[in-house]
Amino acid sequence: MLQTIRNAWKIEEIRRKILFTLFMILLYRVGNAIPVPYVDVDTLRNYFNSDLSKTVLGLYNVMSGGAFSQATIFALSIQPYINASIIIQLLCIAIPALERMAKDEGEEGKKKINNITRYSTVGIALLQGFAYYMMLRNYSLSNSSNPILAEMGVWQAIVIILTFTAGSALIMWMGEQITEFGIGNGISIILFVSIISRFPSAMRNLIIRLSSDEAYRTQMTGTSDQLMWWQLLLILIGALAMIVLIVAVNNAERRIPVQYSKRVVGRKQYGGQSTHLPMKVNMSGVLPVIFASAIASLPATIGALAGKNSSNSAFLRVFDTTSLLYALIYFLLIIFFSYFYSTIQFNPIEVANNLKRNGGFIPGYRPGKPTSEFLSKVLNKITLFGAIFLSIVAVTPYLISHWSNAAKVSGISLGGTSIIIVVGVALETVQALENQMLMRHYKGFLE
Repeated sequence: MLQTIRNAWKIEEIRRKILFTLFMILLYRVGNAIPVPYVDVDTLRNYFNSDLSKTVLGLYNVMSGGAFSQATIFALSIQPYINASIIIQLLCIAIPALERMAKDEGEEGKKKINNITRYSTVGIALLQGFAYYMMLRNYSLSNSSNPILAEMGVWQAIVIILTFTAGSALIMWMGEQITEFGIGNGISIILFVSIISRFPSAMRNLIIRLSSDEAYRTQMTGTSDQLMWWQLLLILIGALAMIVLIVAVNNAERRIPVQYSKRVVGRKQYGGQSTHLPMKVNMSGVLPVIFASAIASLPATIGALAGKNSSNSAFLRVFDTTSLLYALIYFLLIIFFSYFYSTIQFNPIEVANNLKRNGGFIPGYRPGKPTSEFLSKVLNKITLFGAIFLSIVAVTPYLISHWSNAAKVSGISLGGTSIIIVVGVALETVQALENQMLMRHYKGFLE
């Protein structure tokens, strides 16, 4: 692996892409440390840790690398872009005009869809920025002795909301630049960096909570609950086991044998060779988890941002990340998005027609409709297996958090989602770099 990295570094083009990606990551981390004006960050952090950390806003905070709880210019992170992508992709199925634009107009159609997604991202960022400001304003009005916002005029509201919106649009632009000029998918890379940036502090808090000094634990971590050494060991073993399983499933594929018929042209014979059609068990990667978390978080997010009263508090408890209802909704949404993206990425009818056009067939199945029906059946089976696996891995920590002392395993409900995203994005990025290396006849990471 080290030799491969040295070989990659020697190639000017790949070295330039790696440096560009690292530079964009550095800019993103700098933006995560710059708070918006007129906000008392310390008061906001205390409010978040005491009242909102166990809601789905805690997941937003993880996906933003801690920026959400500090009201930085990148507080909204990539959530507006994710939500806009979900909406536009669903509309492309529901609205025939958008579907024709995406499929029939080629690159021009894709550019138009991307532009619509960008504008939708800005619109959603405006709404989320306004909701975030209203949350800060409602808290400041109800806690006038220790407000988050010292000033709550129209000008202050405009500045805060537009800063959040501009930050979200800038992140979207940075992701697109990484995709075009860097290594891997830019949005996935930004999400990967956001989650990874919180791991050192999380491990530090876990180690501190092993201490027997209650006052020290409370001062450093905000909780007096002590973590036993065997609990920490089980958490680490579980995380390692999840990583191994995620890697195994992401690399698993169903290989369908394909035979090409022989053709004689002049004195030469073409075809007759045997090959296989690979169908990955987890075709959609981490997208089902990301999109499912975004959709499942909407009810509690609306309740949390609407203000703090008795009805909203009950509402938040129902859709808390440790509630069974949230786990059930999350489980079903992951399965739904797994099927949704597998059908988008793999069209059995189109694949069957291509095989028939090139003289290929699957042994035991006639070309055309029988082949497409067989491919559909296989696709449904492997997608179901991959979806259930992703759902179990993502939901299990939520169930553990629900049936255990939530204080002692604080944040563990976010662990499954984080590990799936981090491992999935890491594999995708390694594969992208592998493709760059194979183009230049070097051995890659996967060998």
